[in-house]
Amino acid sequence: MGQEQLEPLNKSISGGTNYLSPATAQRPTFGEMILAPEKMLLTKMMRAIGDPPLQIVLWNGQEISNHGGNEVARVFIRDRAALLKLITDPELHFGEMYAEKRIEVQGSLLDFLAVVYRVWPLRNNGKFGKKSLTPFNDIRRNSIAGSRRNIEHHYDIGNAFYKLWLDERMLYTCAYFPTQSASLEDAQLAKMDHVCRKLRLQPGEKVVEAGCGWGALALHMAKHYGVTVQAYNISKEQISFARSRAVAEGLDGKVEFIEDDYRNVQGKFDAFVSVGMLEHVGTDNYQALGEVIDRSLKDKGRGLIHSIGLNFPRPMDAWTERHIFPGANPPSLAQMMQIFEPYNFSVLDVENLRQHYAKTLEHWLQRYEDNIDLVTEMFDSEFARAWRLYLAGSLTAFKSGGMQLFQVAFARAENNQIPWTRQYLYEPQHNPAGESHGKL
Repeated sequence: MGQEQLEPLNKSISGGTNYLSPATAQRPTFGEMILAPEKMLLTKMMRAIGDPPLQIVLWNGQEISNHGGNEVARVFIRDRAALLKLITDPELHFGEMYAEKRIEVQGSLLDFLAVVYRVWPLRNNGKFGKKSLTPFNDIRRNSIAGSRRNIEHHYDIGNAFYKLWLDERMLYTCAYFPTQSASLEDAQLAKMDHVCRKLRLQPGEKVVEAGCGWGALALHMAKHYGVTVQAYNISKEQISFARSRAVAEGLDGKVEFIEDDYRNVQGKFDAFVSVGMLEHVGTDNYQALGEVIDRSLKDKGRGLIHSIGLNFPRPMDAWTERHIFPGANPPSLAQMMQIFEPYNFSVLDVENLRQHYAKTLEHWLQRYEDNIDLVTEMFDSEFARAWRLYLAGSLTAFKSGGMQLFQVAFARAENNQIPWTRQYLYEPQHNPAGESHGKL
C-alpha cells in the first residue's frame, strides 16, 4: 500500500509512521474555503473529545491547532462532506472516513490513537453513535438467529485472512506471556495451559467448550490432558477447519465439534470453558448462559470464562459495532456476576490479563502490517484500512486501560475440592496425561 503502510522501521510498529505526503499548497477557490460555522463546529467537537494535541489540515490546506507546534500527528480531512460527518458523529464516522481515505493520519497511528484515547471522555453515556445504530438494533441482537448473522459477519470472512496474522494454531484470543520476550506461538500455548490448570483437568473427564474458535483449545485439552471434549461454535468456517484438524491429529474420537449455539448444549460435564465468546453473548442473555452452565455441570463441576471486559458498563463504540463486531458487548465484572449469582456458583479466581492482550495485539498488528498488501488483494483498500484501525485501536484500548481481559474461574458452591493456594497456576506438580503439555 505504499505510503499508506506502517513504515516497518526496524520492523517495529511503534516507530514513526508517514502515512502520506502533505498536499501541495495552492490558492483555494471559493468552493474550497472553510466556512466560519464549520470551523466553529470543528473546534467545538475537538473540545468535546478532550482537545487532543493534533493538527487538523483541511482540504484547502488550512491548518487548525491549539497546541503551538506540540502536536502528536496531523489529521488530513479531504473534503467538506467528511468534515460534516466527523462533526456530526466522530465515534462512528472517523473510522468510516479513515477507511475510505477521506481522513488520513500523518505520523504514528498508534501515537495518534493514544492521545485521543487519553483525553476522550469515557463513554459520553453512549451519546455518540447511538442514534446511528437504531435501525440495526433488532437484527444485531444476540438471539439464536441474530448471533449466527453477527458471527458470520466477523469470523466467516475466510480462514486465509486470519492465517496471515494469527499464530500457527489459529488462536484469536488473548495470549499469556510468561516473559516479555516469548513468541506469540509460545504465549498462545502458555495461555491454553494456563486455562487448563485453572480448570484442574484430569484424565477421563468430560469438558464442554462454548465458542471454540478454530478448535485449538479443545484439541489441546484432549491431547495433553486426557479429557474428552464437546465444542460448540456457530461459525461454519471455524467448525470446518477444527474438524479437519481433529482428523489430521487423530483426535476426532476425543473431540466432537458441534455446529450449534451454546444455548443448545446437551449432556453432563465435569468442566465448562468459554474463551472469547462472552463478548458476543449480550448481557440480556447472561442468565440464559448461567442456566446452560447450571444444567450442564455435574455436582462437583467447575468452569472458566475468559472474556474482554470493561471497568464499568458501556456499549461498544459505534464504528466497531457496525463495521467489525456486530452484536459485541464486553461486560464489566459486575455484569458477569449475572451469570453466576442466580445459580449459586462460587467465584474462585479472577485474573486480569489486560497487558497480555496488549502484547498479543502488538504481534497481530505487526503481522497484519507485514501482510497488508495480501489483505488488500483479498478484499480491497477500504477493508484493509478498516482492520488496521480496528487492530491498532484495540491495542491502544488495552494499553490505556479502556478495555480489560478477565479470566473468571468458578465452581459449584458445595465443591470443596479446590486448591488451597494459587501455586498450582504457575508450578504444576504433575502432568495429568503423562506427556508434555507445552509448559514453557
